[in-house]
Amino acid sequence: MTELKNFLVKIIITIITVSVLFRISVITSYSAPYDVYNYDKWGEAVPSQAGYSPERSVSGYDLGAGAMDSPADIFYAYDDRFYIADTGNNRIIAVDSGFEKAVRIYDSFRMPDGTETYLKKPSGIYVSSETELMYIADTENSRVLISDTDGNFISAITKPDDVLYDEKRTFMPQRVIADKAGNIYIVLSNITTGAAMFDSSGKFSGFYGANRVQPTAEIIRNYFSSLFMSDDKRSRRVRNIPAGITSMDIDGDFIFTCTASASQKTDIVKKLNSAGINIFADMDIVIGDYAPVYDISQNKLLAPSITDIDIDEDGNINCLDSASGRIFQYDEDCNLLFIFGTNSDQTGGFRQSSSLESHSGRIYVTDSQKDTVTIFRETEFGEIVHKASALHNGGFYEEALEPWIEVLNRDGNYRRAYLGVAAAKLRAGEYRESMKYAKIADSSRIYNKAFEGWRLEFMKKNSGKLALLFLILAISLIIWKRIRKAGKSHGA
Repeated sequence: MTELKNFLVKIIITIITVSVLFRISVITSYSAPYDVYNYDKWGEAVPSQAGYSPERSVSGYDLGAGAMDSPADIFYAYDDRFYIADTGNNRIIAVDSGFEKAVRIYDSFRMPDGTETYLKKPSGIYVSSETELMYIADTENSRVLISDTDGNFISAITKPDDVLYDEKRTFMPQRVIADKAGNIYIVLSNITTGAAMFDSSGKFSGFYGANRVQPTAEIIRNYFSSLFMSDDKRSRRVRNIPAGITSMDIDGDFIFTCTASASQKTDIVKKLNSAGINIFADMDIVIGDYAPVYDISQNKLLAPSITDIDIDEDGNINCLDSASGRIFQYDEDCNLLFIFGTNSDQTGGFRQSSSLESHSGRIYVTDSQKDTVTIFRETEFGEIVHKASALHNGGFYEEALEPWIEVLNRDGNYRRAYLGVAAAKLRAGEYRESMKYAKIADSSRIYNKAFEGWRLEFMKKNSGKLALLFLILAISLIIWKRIRKAGKSHGA
């Protein structure tokens, strides 16, 4: 009997040990190689809950496509496939929606005469749901190749022969997108005048969305000094040139652009309407880390370098900082939601992040040195934040209140939730509560609106008392003046 008990005890201990080790291994496999943080109202980094966690890293071998070589771009298309610009292998890889296997490899395209044409270092891919065509930034062939998804060549856009396009300029496409009307926008290497725009027939229309020059003190000083120079001297001065666009994405009627300049703070991310006007121009927004981050492994400060941008299904803006390997996610009003990713050899880290894409609660990031795609999945906390943010952005402020409160219960440092609660309380007419949360979030805009509402409400509720008070004060003032006058007359 004793031996049986000992045997059962050993089995139970073994099961518990295996369970614990299994749990540890699972936790380890999904743990992130970075500290999760956000920013408070003072712009200080504070610990935070993770909105995304690294799920897995996928290589070309995992997809059955052989090793990738310097993948530069990734796009999720209307046909429920991912398309990867496998730059070093001169091909486009189409991957199934579960990111399990390659379903097609485009390494050549059939010309109308039956011959084949090949890619050379493609660095951008876009697939249009309106035209059902692929637009490939075929960089070293100096063209944008347009084909159907069966690999049939449709047309190509090359360097325009137009007075608006300087013939000395190169034509090296880096990224490409197309809008609903079929207009094509191409980000070109070494071009700082915006994206080259072509109509649906391939005719050059000019440049779109040029960045502004950063208005530094030196630039302002040089501008005023140039007013007193001769025309000859002014023409020989070095001109201030804005940073070029690095990447683009399209969401409905708006085009979003990003810029990787480490020295420029203006127009890092833009939201452009059809006229090319930046909706974010007058907003005081910070993209990336508030200050350069010191990287111990590289022994240097890493200023943000936003190299790619993606707009997800809910309108959230995902920005890839290739300098630090971080992804910064913002809501449609550029309120910071989450920060994740890093430079690391572990899953969830990158050697050289190059592009990103989102789909169904996951974010996919290519690494041009690891030759992989890292997949981040939305956490439970991230799901609650996204639910609250979607309701808020849809105008359902009161419905968003409960999830915002749940967010604060999980993370008391989460500033975006304080803004959400303040807005919900304002809409509900709970002005004092709105003022309290707006003050914590340091939102003067919401606080002022709540104060105005509270003041008006106070005046309505106490109008009778206030009128009586003013009457008493007026009578008291009259009596005081008469007494004072009578006193002076008596003294005289």
